[in-house]
Amino acid sequence: MTRCRLCGSEAMASVVDLGATPPCESFLAADRLDQPEPAYPLHLRVCTDCWLAQLPPLITPEETFSEYAYFSSFSTSWVEHARTFVADTVRRLGLDPAEKEAFVVEVASNDGYLLKHVRDRGIRCLGIEPSVNVGAAARDAGVPTLTEFLSPATGKAVRAEHGPADLVVANNVYAHIPDVVGFTQGLRALVADDGWVSIEVQHLLTLIEENQYDTIYHEHFQYYTVASAVRALASGGLTLVDVELLPTHGGSIRLWARPAEAAGEPSRRVSDVLAREKAAGLQELSGYTEFSARVAKVRRDLLRFLIEAAERGQTVVGYGAPGKGNTLLNHCGIRPDLLPYTVDRNPYKHGRFTPGTRIPILPPERIAADRPDYVLVLPWNLRAELVEQLSFVHEWGGRLVFPIPELSIVEVTS
Repeated sequence: MTRCRLCGSEAMASVVDLGATPPCESFLAADRLDQPEPAYPLHLRVCTDCWLAQLPPLITPEETFSEYAYFSSFSTSWVEHARTFVADTVRRLGLDPAEKEAFVVEVASNDGYLLKHVRDRGIRCLGIEPSVNVGAAARDAGVPTLTEFLSPATGKAVRAEHGPADLVVANNVYAHIPDVVGFTQGLRALVADDGWVSIEVQHLLTLIEENQYDTIYHEHFQYYTVASAVRALASGGLTLVDVELLPTHGGSIRLWARPAEAAGEPSRRVSDVLAREKAAGLQELSGYTEFSARVAKVRRDLLRFLIEAAERGQTVVGYGAPGKGNTLLNHCGIRPDLLPYTVDRNPYKHGRFTPGTRIPILPPERIAADRPDYVLVLPWNLRAELVEQLSFVHEWGGRLVFPIPELSIVEVTS
């Protein structure tokens, strides 16, 4: 990468180099285990002019999202997060059908996990989802869904057919697009001139502070602070007016933006978060220089634990097969000799193998059948939800292991 994808600057500095890994969602079928697997560099850099952290676009969104392994509805807490967001936003923006005839669009709408709550309130809605298999699941659930990637042309076409959107939602997608300017222009094309855009994306501040390096993977092309998000939104004619700090995905920001002509002054929360980012050094190189050393310590601690458990004759299995887990497994060089399998609630992944590390993915029931000494939780961001789900390991004295932000072993109770 020689130029920033947002501002075009050549002033790019290294943040952390994780080597080369396969794309994190390219789970392998059994008949592919003897075939070669492509791996791409995973080297995060930051632009020292606009401070957008980014990866080079070595894979295309089409390669990742035309068929996708992630279904949002398999996370109980995420579905509840969406339900709460819809209820609060309908009140906040006055979108109740009794008040107005509103139209809501979600970009990267996945399997309809959020829009089903909009539909159930009698509000007209549309999902725009590029993954054929996931979009089909949404339509089967009764959520109108268009199978497309968002671009300025797509945004204009949807607006021409359905009218402008009072609200455009883009949750956990703003990091997934290499053409951040074109995508933002697509958002502006969708939203009404007096409408709202809500974007949720992981916060670079917490990623660095909490050692969340496993959320760096090829389908995440950039990593935002509020400061860099302001510039990204402006590239498409949108202005940030409010921000919320969320606990989701280990620490996210919800960006509330409007067309520039309708925006008005930003809230106090925007200036408060900008001040926090500046105090953390994220608008100068000093805020990034120690991250690589802390990443290396996470790797050493996890490997030491797994090796010592194996030498004691104790069993460790995994829970979950998220994209972030595959960054962790590949960076640490963990193979089936240290982690014989992981489990996942998503049936799409059963019988497949993790990319690069070739660890089998089994149904969750396997844990109770095998009664392992430890369960390594790969989706650590769902800690509260999974401590409750996995409380049954207490029956045989099993314990949970969380690798991030630092290695912790948790005794669970029934």
